[in-house]
Amino acid sequence: MNSAVWTGLATIGLLIVSNIIMTFAWYGHLKLQQMGVTSHWPLIGVIFLSWGIAFFEYSFMVPANRIGFVENGGPFTLLQLKIVQEALTLTIFTAFVTIFFKSETLHWNHFVSYGLLILAVFFAFLDTK
Repeated sequence: MNSAVWTGLATIGLLIVSNIIMTFAWYGHLKLQQMGVTSHWPLIGVIFLSWGIAFFEYSFMVPANRIGFVENGGPFTLLQLKIVQEALTLTIFTAFVTIFFKSETLHWNHFVSYGLLILAVFFAFLDTK
C-alpha cells in the first residue's frame, strides 16, 4: 500500500478511537448515573468528568485531522474529514447505545437515516472536477 492509503487508514483509526472516547464523555455519565455512581453528583462534577474524558478524545482527534488533511499531505479535504467523522460518530454511538442501554431499540427509520449518511459519505468523495 502507498503512503496515502496508510495515512488515510491512520486517520480513520484515530477518528474511531477519538469517537469511542467522546461517546463515553458525552453519554457515559448517563450510564454511570443509571448505575448509581454519579446519581448524587452535582452537574458541575459530571461536567468536569466529561471534560477530563474529552481531553483524551482531543488527543486523538487533533492528530487525525492534522495528518488526514490534504494540505498537510493527507488524503482528505476538510469536508470529507468532517463527513467521515460524523458517520463514525453515529456508528459508534449506535454500538454504544445497543451495548450499554438495553432499553433503546433500533427501528427501520434509524436504518434509513444511517443509509442516508452512508450516501452522504459517498457523495462527499465523488470527484466533481
